[in-house]
Amino acid sequence: MLGSTEYAAAQPAQPTLPPASSAAPLPGVPVMPPRQRGSAEVAYPEGASGDGVVVLIVLVDAAGAVADVTPASGEEPFVTAAVAAARGWTFDPATRNRAPLAARIRMEIVFHAPEPEAPVVAPPAPASPAAAPPPPPPPVVDEVDVRGQRPAPGATSLGRAEVRQLPGAFGDPFRALDALPGVTPIVSGLPFFYVRGAPPGNIGYFLDGVRVPYLFHVGAGPSVIHPGMVDTVDLYPGGYPARFGRYAGGIVSAETTAPRTDLHGEGNIRLFDTGALVETGFDGGRGTALVAGRYSYTAAILSLIAKDTRLDYRDYEARATYDVTPDDRISLLTFGSYDLVAQTAAGIESVLFASEFYRLDTRWDHRFGPKTKVRVAVTGGFDQTRIPGQPRNSQDTLGSVRFELTHLAADNVTFRAGGDATLDRFTADTRPYADPDDPDTKRFNALFPPRDDVNFGTWADVKLVLGPWEIVPGARVDIYNSSGTTAIGVDPRIGSRLHVAKAVHVIHTFGIAHQPPSFLIPIPGLAIGSLRGGLQRSIQSSAGLEIDLPEATTATITAFDNVFQNMSDTLGVVQGGDVLDRALKEQRSLGSAVGGELYIKRKLTRRFGGYLSYTISRSTRSVDHEHFLSAFDRTHVANVAVAFDMGRLWRAGTRFTIYTGTPVVPPGGNGLIPPPRSQSPERDPLFYRLDLRLEKRWNLNQAKTTWLSFVAEVLNATLHTEVLQGQTIGPVTIPSIGVEGAF
Repeated sequence: MLGSTEYAAAQPAQPTLPPASSAAPLPGVPVMPPRQRGSAEVAYPEGASGDGVVVLIVLVDAAGAVADVTPASGEEPFVTAAVAAARGWTFDPATRNRAPLAARIRMEIVFHAPEPEAPVVAPPAPASPAAAPPPPPPPVVDEVDVRGQRPAPGATSLGRAEVRQLPGAFGDPFRALDALPGVTPIVSGLPFFYVRGAPPGNIGYFLDGVRVPYLFHVGAGPSVIHPGMVDTVDLYPGGYPARFGRYAGGIVSAETTAPRTDLHGEGNIRLFDTGALVETGFDGGRGTALVAGRYSYTAAILSLIAKDTRLDYRDYEARATYDVTPDDRISLLTFGSYDLVAQTAAGIESVLFASEFYRLDTRWDHRFGPKTKVRVAVTGGFDQTRIPGQPRNSQDTLGSVRFELTHLAADNVTFRAGGDATLDRFTADTRPYADPDDPDTKRFNALFPPRDDVNFGTWADVKLVLGPWEIVPGARVDIYNSSGTTAIGVDPRIGSRLHVAKAVHVIHTFGIAHQPPSFLIPIPGLAIGSLRGGLQRSIQSSAGLEIDLPEATTATITAFDNVFQNMSDTLGVVQGGDVLDRALKEQRSLGSAVGGELYIKRKLTRRFGGYLSYTISRSTRSVDHEHFLSAFDRTHVANVAVAFDMGRLWRAGTRFTIYTGTPVVPPGGNGLIPPPRSQSPERDPLFYRLDLRLEKRWNLNQAKTTWLSFVAEVLNATLHTEVLQGQTIGPVTIPSIGVEGAF
């Protein structure tokens, strides 16, 4: 499988590298593409006429030699001449943090026909020499695929440039998560999902190591982070690295783009929101500053359709970095989000749901020579949610300190360790004229008492590369304290990748994870405060094959088996009833999720790309002596997508999603989902939808760094409705027409 670093604009074949220095670059330095040595000229082929353009895919190995040349487009005899010349080129290899890497680069070679020879005039005289043809322009690098660095074993990585071409994702890396194997949606279009049987409340979300309470705006809105800030999103469905903890499900970890010192930006205007991002450098490139944000005018649109309903969301992001010394960088990252749903009746507006959160992360990165780096970060935040059915807000004021160390002990041994301490102070607004004896007040105060939750954690792992075998053993220990109760979680982890044959790798992960009690869906400022029932625990294991196929295609086949113990997933075992009552009773369950996954992918950024993801699974729960299917068990989930370049800067794509229904809970009874495993329960009908995307781009400068695009996209173009527990939902159809641009 190829990792990738996308370049939005063409880059010269001989980019300027940073000055040589004994100090390795600080975190976030991007991959430097290969730099050509010597002349890049290609002789105009004999017998040719006119101008010609050839695009080559050149594989440059870690020593700088050309290992392979494949023509991607062009006509003869230009193709033959370009390929022959390219085989003799040499390069300074691509580097990441000054370490050489093999890279596959896409190069464009332009041929210009030579000027005609000057005519011979009488009397005879020496013929004028033919005008020398102008030297062809140097080849241009417009894409670099870097080999040698893969995601952690068991992880799936998404890049923003590729996600932008995925229909139904609206250019948002987080909205593409539900297209990955192992991910089971609750409802189509609703951005909450189960991962290998774990509910949304058991999945951790992180941005640059900062905990994020949720990923998406209210309803079917976009993610709470501007997509222009996101470089990659990694999904760890289980057995995740030791640096992550306190979640018994999977992990979604996003990394922001590397700071850039040049002035650049992007923006978009769509039917339901508008957004922009601008970044530049200062002080001679020692510092960078970025601001971004989005604002939804959905409320104005809804006022034309449903005058009594108001829906609003917005978010902001800002970042500043400064290189104090060649080995020291200080950074500041802040971001926040706001959502509101309200309804007006009899002239009085009632808030149905309101939520907001804010984060401020300050960090210091230091390098002790080329092999050791440390990071110390301090994070502050504030979360708040209006609780449905309660005229008050629940808040969480939080602070944390974390430390990370990475040390390259040898070429094949990397040691990583860290620790963190967090404090969450939970409070709630005082209800006006509240009766302390009112049953609702008692229930609320019992479930959400003012309290301080303190957590400490430490972790370590070692990445060993032993010939064809990469193995990463690790462990973390977390201490939890809430309302005077203390609990300890010890979480061993291990992941490995073994090269067993040409282009074939065996992937294995195993881990134990603990988490305090949680709700089905994460909500800012809300957390179950009792540890009396103990921690939730999961035992996660998976094994599979990763196969590199021809034409830059990768296939992954994985089997997984997850065991859940002491789970507080109340909606996974019952339907109906009062959520607060169930939470107060602290009903716990056992569970399991077993299944298989298939993922076949060719990058969507190529001329023709696509993927197939398929998950077959069985998710069960047990309460007391009852054993039954999870309320959100879906046996089959499949996604197929294609994207293709139609020429003349037109691109189109389509995505087809289909999944089976969830078990139906019969009326009456105790709300548990019968029958036993030996019987087949009735299920809701299966659901499918078709998403479409069409884009036309205009490049506004020769370097293709300034461009404008018209994008039309629709999720669920087939207008299909979905049935959940006998209730018809939708159709949830989201059309989007807009203009995007960058400079």
